[in-house]
Amino acid sequence: MGNQNRAAQFRELHDRRPLVLPNAWDAASARVLELAGAAAIGTTSAGVSWTLGRADGEQLRRDEMLEAIARIVRAVGVPVTADVEGGYGDGSADAVDETVRALVNLGAAGINLEDSSSLTKQLLSPSVHAQRLAAARAAGGDLVINARIDVFLFAVGTPETRIGETVRRAASYRAAGADCIFVPGVTDPATIAALVRAIELPVNIMAQPGAPSVSELGRLGVARVSVGPLIAQAALAATLGVARTLLEQGTYGRPEELLSFDIANALFDPELASGAGTLEHAAAHDSDAQARSAAVH
Repeated sequence: MGNQNRAAQFRELHDRRPLVLPNAWDAASARVLELAGAAAIGTTSAGVSWTLGRADGEQLRRDEMLEAIARIVRAVGVPVTADVEGGYGDGSADAVDETVRALVNLGAAGINLEDSSSLTKQLLSPSVHAQRLAAARAAGGDLVINARIDVFLFAVGTPETRIGETVRRAASYRAAGADCIFVPGVTDPATIAALVRAIELPVNIMAQPGAPSVSELGRLGVARVSVGPLIAQAALAATLGVARTLLEQGTYGRPEELLSFDIANALFDPELASGAGTLEHAAAHDSDAQARSAAVH
């Protein structure tokens, strides 16, 4: 499926309220998210960075992030929206243009572009970021542009000024061509509802422990729910737990707690997948076994 078709499909998915976008960091995690039933997938810059041995915060070169996103896009049949942090390069509109053109060629359906510097943790001026978003719009065609506003994430200003500053920035970014507004760092239901009422674009909230549930976010009017590095963190925690069990107890866990080798292998081999029946059926069987094990223990 070409970029134009994936972008159009991704736009249509925004009729779901909320559209849930679990975040992948490599081809295997993307395939598992697709297998779980995700209609579209986001990427997580933190997860990609950790996989490549770097800290989060635009520590990767543009080509390194693009290679990771390309593997994810190729691995799945659903639309992928790419976290490109601040756009890479020198952060200018020209740098954003270069990144977005490359993403379109890779088949990405959307992007997140943040209005802060990952290195300084300082917000860009709204006019500067609007120029970057306009460049993304011109280069991206029908790409769905999710403009990230980091006022709450970095606790900029006093608490009583943050809604107003976020709304002001959202209006500028909407005029520059953004399709959605992403406000990470907000978990308070009243604040979320106020943002949804005041922002004239679909609002994306990053869910995390302590945030309202997906259904509650939907009732508050949130259009998109993503989870950033949460699933990658869970995968790392599971790895740590299994490793500690092996090293400290000399045991290997229970088979029902693992994704079977056959299913994992079949994620990337159509012949193996067809030979074992549908992957969805096999994965559901694995999930049922895990649920029974959890109930017993």
